[in-house]
Amino acid sequence: MKFSTAAISLFLLGCSNVCDAFSPSITSSLSASSALFSTTETPKPAPKKTGGMSQKKEDRLGFMKNPQYHRRGFKEQRSQVEEEMVTTYKADLVEDLKATTNYMIEKEGVQMYLAKDFGFCWGVERSIALAYEAVDHYSGENKKTLHITNELIHNPEVNDSLEAKDVNLIVKNDATGEKDFSTIQEGDVVILPAFGASYEEMELFDKKNVEVVDTTCPWVSKVWNAIDAHQRKGLTSIMHGKYEHEETIATLSFCTDYICVKNMDEAQMVVDYILAEDDEKNKAEFLEYFRYAISDGFDPDTMLDKVGLANQTTMYKKETKAIGQLFQKALMKQHGPAEVDQHYLEFDTICDATQERQDAVSELVDNATEYGLDFILVVGGWDSSNTAHLLEIPHKAGVRSFHINRADCITADNMITHRTVEGKVVTEKFLLTLDDDAEEKDVILGVTSGASTPDGSVQDALSQIFFLKQMASKKLLKN
Repeated sequence: MKFSTAAISLFLLGCSNVCDAFSPSITSSLSASSALFSTTETPKPAPKKTGGMSQKKEDRLGFMKNPQYHRRGFKEQRSQVEEEMVTTYKADLVEDLKATTNYMIEKEGVQMYLAKDFGFCWGVERSIALAYEAVDHYSGENKKTLHITNELIHNPEVNDSLEAKDVNLIVKNDATGEKDFSTIQEGDVVILPAFGASYEEMELFDKKNVEVVDTTCPWVSKVWNAIDAHQRKGLTSIMHGKYEHEETIATLSFCTDYICVKNMDEAQMVVDYILAEDDEKNKAEFLEYFRYAISDGFDPDTMLDKVGLANQTTMYKKETKAIGQLFQKALMKQHGPAEVDQHYLEFDTICDATQERQDAVSELVDNATEYGLDFILVVGGWDSSNTAHLLEIPHKAGVRSFHINRADCITADNMITHRTVEGKVVTEKFLLTLDDDAEEKDVILGVTSGASTPDGSVQDALSQIFFLKQMASKKLLKN
C-alpha cells in the first residue's frame, strides 16, 4: 500500500470528527513538550547505552537517590491523612451498593446497577495520600511553598482540593506545551503527579535545591522499565497512547527512538509503511503525519526494523493487544517466523485496575437488556483517559451512555452535559422515562467511574437523578 497524499487526506477527513491526535493546528511537537521549561537551555538527548540499563534510566535512579527526593511519603502525617481520605472521598450510598450481592439497589424509583470494579485504584489513592502528607509535612514551623507539575490526577474535585491547600499548579503554555518553572525557588517543594514527570523535569529539579515528592503510579514506572528494555536491546519503541497525554510525554522522554500511535488505524499506517516496497513508500508524508509523535531524527526506513511495543497504562487493552498482533504479524512476514523474536518485543503494561474496570463495564453492557437499563452513567474527569475508554465500551455496543465529570452536569430541567466518545461536550435531554406522564416508571441505570474518581462524585451524581425522579413524581401527583 502506497502512503500517498490522497490516502493521508482521506484518513484525516475520516478522523476529523473522531480525534485531534495529530491536527496541524497543534504547533508543538512531543520533543518541544518534553523541553518543558524556558528558563534553561533545552537539553540534548542522553546517548543510548547497551548492556545493564539505558543512560536515562541510570540518570533517573541517580535523581531518586538525592536525599531531598521523597517517594515514601511522611509517616508522621499518615494517620491524619488516612482519616481525611475516608471523610472526603467515601460515600455511604456507594458502600451500600457494594454490600449487596449483585451490586444493585432500588431507591426512590431508581434502580442502580453498580459495576463490580470501579472508582479509585490503589495507585490514585496512593498519589493523593502522598500529596496530602506532603502538604501537612511542609506546614507550620516547617512551612514551604508547594508546587505540582501537572494536575495530580484527572479529577476536578481532587485537583480543586490541592488548590485549596495552596499547592501551586505550574502554568503551561497551551500553544507550545512548555511549562514555566521560573516560579519555583530554592527551598520550595515540587510534587510530581501520578502520571510521572519527564526526564527533563527530573533533571531540572535535581539541579535545583528543591524538595521533590514523587507520587508517580508504580504502573507508570513499569512502562518506563519496558521502554528501558527496548532501548537496551536497540529497539524502537512503539507507544500505544495519546502523544499529548502527560503520562505518554513522561514515558517517551525516557526513549531515544520512538513513534506513538493513538489507535488501530494509525498502527495500520505504520505497518503499511513497513511492508511497502521501497518505491511505494512516501517517507516525507509519513514523517509529516506523525510529526508530533516521533523522536528527533526519526527515520522510518531504518527504525522500524526492530520494534518494541508499550502502552499508556490507561488505554483500551483489547486495542493494545490487537495492535501488538498487527506488528508481530507484519514483522513475521518481513523476517520469517524464526526471526520474529529478534525484531519484535512486547510487554503487558496495561494497569490491572484499568483492565478490571473495563471488564466490569463490559459485564454491565452484556446484561443491559436483562436489567432493562435505560443508560449507563460513567463518572470521571473529562481529561481522564481511563474514564473515556469506559465510555467507549457501551457506546460501541449501542447502549445509551453518558460521561460526566461532575454531578452538576445533570441539571434540574432534566438536561445532561456530557463528553462524547468523539471528545465533544454536548447538552441534551437526560431521563427519557420522565416524558411519559401517563404512568410512573422506574429509572434503571448502570453506573461506573474511572480509576481517578472518588465515590463521593458517584453518589452526588446519583443524588441528582433521585432529585429529578422526585420532581417527576410530584408533577404526576398534581396531575
